Amino acid sequence: MDQREQFPFLQTLEENWADVLEELNNLLYAESEANVSLFEPWHEKDIYEGDWDVYGLYAFGKKLKKNCDRCPKTAALVKSVPGMTTAGFSALAPNTHIKPHVGYTDEVLRCHLGLVIPDPLPDHDRRATCPLTSETCGLRVDNDIYRWEPGVAFVFDDTIEHEAWNWGNRTRFVLLIDFKK
Repeated sequence: MDQREQFPFLQTLEENWADVLEELNNLLYAESEANVSLFEPWHEKDIYEGDWDVYGLYAFGKKLKKNCDRCPKTAALVKSVPGMTTAGFSALAPNTHIKPHVGYTDEVLRCHLGLVIPDPLPDHDRRATCPLTSETCGLRVDNDIYRWEPGVAFVFDDTIEHEAWNWGNRTRFVLLIDFKK
């Protein structure tokens, strides 16, 4: 079954991705203007090498009001996802590797909506780090490789071993949403 049939909200996310990207760009502009970071490092520092930062909107069902107020369209969009528990922007800096790991609970699935994705680098080969692929920026779930695309959403089970990497020349941004099965 196609993921869009199984999870109809994917179409809504994709139809509204330009609004999400605009709010992300506004956040990044605000950071630059104020010379501050609105994103926070992912708390599990032992599972990644490099810089992986997040800007939370909802954390385990709790609305992060100040952050949602900065991104009202995105906050409303993620709130409309049935069973949404956690949502926010995920930033994976260049030369960052999220090591193989598994999630904590089988009660939720994870959705990614691609926003800003590094272009593939010519003749790039990092097979020593991730032997299944030479992709510049990607996600491996078990033996499946995903390459994010701007405006495209997909769902995966994070209790299956997965890892992500960015060997590109700019930060990868996705909207991350956890929702109850």
